[in-house]
Amino acid sequence: MILGAGPSGLAFAHSLLARGEESFVVLEKESEPGGLCRSVEVDGAPLDIGGGHFLDMRKREVLDLIFRFMPETEWNRFDRVAKIRLRGVEVDHPLEANLWQLPVESQADYLEAIAQAGCVHGQPVPEAFEDWVRWKFGERIAEEYMLPYNRKIWRIPLNQLGTYWLYKLPNVSFRETLMSCLQRRMYGALPAHGEFFYPKKHGYGEVWRRMGAALGDKLRLNTPIRSIRPQERLVNGEFKADIIVNTIPWPVWADADALPPAISAAVCSLVNVPIDVDYHPEMIPGKAHWLYEPDEKISYHRILVRSQFALGSRGYWTETNGNVAPPATGFRHRNAFAYPVNTIGKAAAVESIHEWARANSVLPLGRWGQWEHMNSDVAVASGIQAAQAALI
Repeated sequence: MILGAGPSGLAFAHSLLARGEESFVVLEKESEPGGLCRSVEVDGAPLDIGGGHFLDMRKREVLDLIFRFMPETEWNRFDRVAKIRLRGVEVDHPLEANLWQLPVESQADYLEAIAQAGCVHGQPVPEAFEDWVRWKFGERIAEEYMLPYNRKIWRIPLNQLGTYWLYKLPNVSFRETLMSCLQRRMYGALPAHGEFFYPKKHGYGEVWRRMGAALGDKLRLNTPIRSIRPQERLVNGEFKADIIVNTIPWPVWADADALPPAISAAVCSLVNVPIDVDYHPEMIPGKAHWLYEPDEKISYHRILVRSQFALGSRGYWTETNGNVAPPATGFRHRNAFAYPVNTIGKAAAVESIHEWARANSVLPLGRWGQWEHMNSDVAVASGIQAAQAALI
């Protein structure tokens, strides 16, 4: 039994089918599959209601699965253009690799701060998040971009965040940054979605809709989880399984009174961010697919310029922490579960939840089962790999 028909759940289900395993059912509370990757039509064109999601090009096994349902000929390929609004200009992301695009005086400000950063001088790695950011990037990037941007997204004191997940951020080399400014070119490797696919005629949700439709009666839509009895592996008093694959948020389990007290407490300690997606019909000049906005006087933290990737559309949407979003002025979709938050105690809490899950034949999977902020390609890859392991 698979709980949730998002990318990881759908990938797991189709990987089972590809290996001849058909004794499963997928339960999904919404009226269509896709999870955070669903799309709806707004103002005559698709809008991705879970925020900005794109198909990264780097995982061949993911593309092979996706293209079975939506062939490559139905996708446009893009070289990513992502910008950061800073000091009145727009700079390519990541900032530290593109300081050369700023005015010379600003380049000097940032270079001077990077030269004084703790990581450049081999100082010990700090444990507190804010201190770590300053140690890694220097005071200027920390104070003008990294810290305000993170305050906007998470809306919690930043030192409640752990530093165990920051290995994902690029190294900052004073010499490489200086050479980049002198040569006026980006240094380092492209980040995630450096190249990406987006459907030619649909929103990103179309491929997941097709994957769900291909499951036939193995996918049960409009089926929220009301009760779970994990020792019996019985869901809603109706669906019984040998193994439960969980891709839904763990708090849903707590709401269903399915967890022992210690595990329920661990689940209650997990933090997630709700995100409001708001559509605006105005056109934004430039070629950016999306823009990061660290200015704390502006409520949203990111703009997705729909017209740049959903070709033939107009307008853009913003993404804002739902706890502080201003009143909606047009179309809005609220995602109650959008970003899992890497708080200091998260790793220990998730490990205890997973240990209990494994002991009860429950397999955690995907963004919410693993409580990790993963892109859709990573979620699909995790579903493929988990299904392979389950059938060994």
